[in-house]
Amino acid sequence: MGLIERIVSKAIGKNVSAGEIVVVNIDAVYAQDGTAPLVIDVVEKELELRKKIAAERAYFFIDHSSPAPHVAAATVHKEMRRFAKEYGVKLFDVGYGISHQVVVEDGLVRPGMIVVGADSHTPTIGAIGVYATGVGSTDAAIAMMFGVLWLKIPETVKVTLTGSLPKGVMSKDIALNIIGNVKTDGMLGKAVEFRGDTLKELSIDSRMTLTNMCTEMSAESAIIPVDNVTRNWLAERGYNVYREVDWEKEDGYVDEIVIDVSKLEPLVAAPPDVDNVKSVAEVDGVEVDQVFIGSCTNGRLEDIEIAARILHGRRVKEGVRCIVSPASRKVYLEALRRGYIDVLANAGCIIAPPTCGPCVGAHMGLLAAGEVAVATTNRNFPGRMGHRDSKVYLSSPAVAAATAIEGRIADPRKYLL
Repeated sequence: MGLIERIVSKAIGKNVSAGEIVVVNIDAVYAQDGTAPLVIDVVEKELELRKKIAAERAYFFIDHSSPAPHVAAATVHKEMRRFAKEYGVKLFDVGYGISHQVVVEDGLVRPGMIVVGADSHTPTIGAIGVYATGVGSTDAAIAMMFGVLWLKIPETVKVTLTGSLPKGVMSKDIALNIIGNVKTDGMLGKAVEFRGDTLKELSIDSRMTLTNMCTEMSAESAIIPVDNVTRNWLAERGYNVYREVDWEKEDGYVDEIVIDVSKLEPLVAAPPDVDNVKSVAEVDGVEVDQVFIGSCTNGRLEDIEIAARILHGRRVKEGVRCIVSPASRKVYLEALRRGYIDVLANAGCIIAPPTCGPCVGAHMGLLAAGEVAVATTNRNFPGRMGHRDSKVYLSSPAVAAATAIEGRIADPRKYLL
C-alpha cells in the first residue's frame, strides 16, 4: 500500500486498496469565499439542517476576493460570517491568510489526518503527510454536518527526486518540469507520492509548492512522507503527528517517475496552459507589464526571502508593476521582522495583504488586454488574471524577482552569485 492507503487503513481499522470506495471520518474540512456560499445553500436550503458544526473540524476562509472588491463579494462575506456564527464554524476573516497556508501553519491539519477542502488546491497540505483532496461544495457540506464522507482511494504514482537543486532553481521548477512531461491530464484520477534523497534538502515551504502544483497534473491528491524535516518543523511549533503510519515503506505504486533535479534550470509555463513549459532561456527577452509574487503556490516566507535577496539594492523597472502578497498574516509579520518587506517596498514593489485576489483574477492586479505578466501562481489559461487577451507566464519567485528588475523574463542566477 502507498501512504494514502496506509493512512485510510489505519483510520478505519481495516486494509484498503486503490479503487475501493470507503466511508471515513473526516478530520478537518474547509471552504473559502468562492465555494462556501454553495456549502451554505446545501446545509440550509437542500438539507434544511439546523445543527451546530464541530468548530474544531470545520473552517471557513475569506481569502479569494479579500478584502471585498465589490458589493457582491462583501455580501458573500457577510453571509459567511453569519453562518459561521450560527453553526459554529471557525472563521478566518479578511487578512488572516490563504486557506491552505493557514491550516498548515496553525496546526489545524497534522500528519496522518484525512482532510477535504472545497478548493482544488487542497492537496497542498499533503506536504506534511496529510491525505488531502479537493471536493465539491455538497461533499464539503456533508463532511461539515456529519463528520463523514465517502472517498474512492486513488492509485498512487511515485515521483522520485534525486540530486541537489542548482543555485537559482526552486521547487517550482521541479513541479513545472513534471507537468511539462506528464501534461495537465497526466495524473488524472491518481495521487502523487514524492520520494527520494532530494526531499531532505527541501523545506516545508518548498514541499508545499510541489504538492500544490500536482493539482495542475489533475492529481486527486499529493503526499510527502513524514521525515526529520517534517518532525523538526512540527516540534518547532509544538505540533505532533496525528496518526502514525509506516512513513518509510515504499510500495503500492502503479508507476514511477524519476527526476534528477541537479540537471534542472529555471523554467516557466508559457501561455496558454501550465504544461507549455519552457526554459527561461527560450523566452528570454519577453517584456512584461506586471509581476506577481504570492498565492497558495509561492507566497510563503521562503518565497518572500528569495525575492528580497534578489531585489536588495535594486529597483523594479520603471513601467512594471511588481505586486507581493504574503500567503498569511504570520508570513507577512515574519517577513516584516526579518526586513524583507522593507527591502521589497524600497525596491518599488507593491505590498498587498494576504489574498488570492491577483491569482484568480478577482482584484489587486488584474491585467488589461494585451498585457503580459509573470506570476508565481499555478494557472495561466486565457483570462485567469484579467482580460482574456492578456498573457500569464508562471515561474518561481526567483525568476519573478529577476523579471521585475529587468522588465522582461530573466534568469535569476546572475543575481545570486
